[in-house]
Amino acid sequence: MKVAMEKILAWKIMPRLMMLVMTIMYIRVIEWFMGLPQDVVSTQATALTATVTGALTGAFAVWVGHEK
Repeated sequence: MKVAMEKILAWKIMPRLMMLVMTIMYIRVIEWFMGLPQDVVSTQATALTATVTGALTGAFAVWVGHEK
């Protein structure tokens, strides 16, 4: 049983799933932001987009750092 669990953990399913979900959400936020009419774009929308971009960038850096 222990060997089987170690194999499952070696696949790193959870970190890969989390990166997939974060990437999908990032794409959705970018699509939403780009779909806003020019007169509706606000500092709040820009701040949300920048925050999501920063979160994805940080998560990607941590993920790549742990892959070594």
